[in-house]
Amino acid sequence: MAHNPWNLAPGLRDVGSYQVSGRPFISGSCIAPASGSSLMIRFPYVTKWFQIEPLSGAAPNPQSLRVAFSENGLHGKGGSAAAVGGVADGYNFRIHASSSFCRPMDMKVSELWVMSEDAATLSFDLVAGLTGIPYNRTSTETSASINGAWAPDGSTIEAGGPNWSGSIGVG
Repeated sequence: MAHNPWNLAPGLRDVGSYQVSGRPFISGSCIAPASGSSLMIRFPYVTKWFQIEPLSGAAPNPQSLRVAFSENGLHGKGGSAAAVGGVADGYNFRIHASSSFCRPMDMKVSELWVMSEDAATLSFDLVAGLTGIPYNRTSTETSASINGAWAPDGSTIEAGGPNWSGSIGVG
């Protein structure tokens, strides 16, 4: 049987995968662990969009949920030297019930990393629209220096895994 070079699997730049409605992905009542631990949610396909809705931590003391695209970004690896609560800034964002980030986010990712910003767990719902692109198509090279970047301790910042590194931002 001859190899057909025109029969290619869709990749991240496959425009048609983003023009159609996304395949539904819903995960209700997820529990984000207390600060220091993390929860990784891997999507079976690359997302077209996702939306996170925190379920607890109402006013006057809303809890925040820290979200990143990698474990490195969640825990501040490669972030600035300015520490927030003893952790480098990293490449992450925070969501609470009144946050503008509670809207759908139009991003192509294969996994999300989350944790509560304090010592209590935090419940949240996750809804996403998925493309037909397998999650491993966002894979970064394992043990490869990203743009020759170096961590503050002098070690090389590395990519590795099925999503954006989060070590020096997302590109």
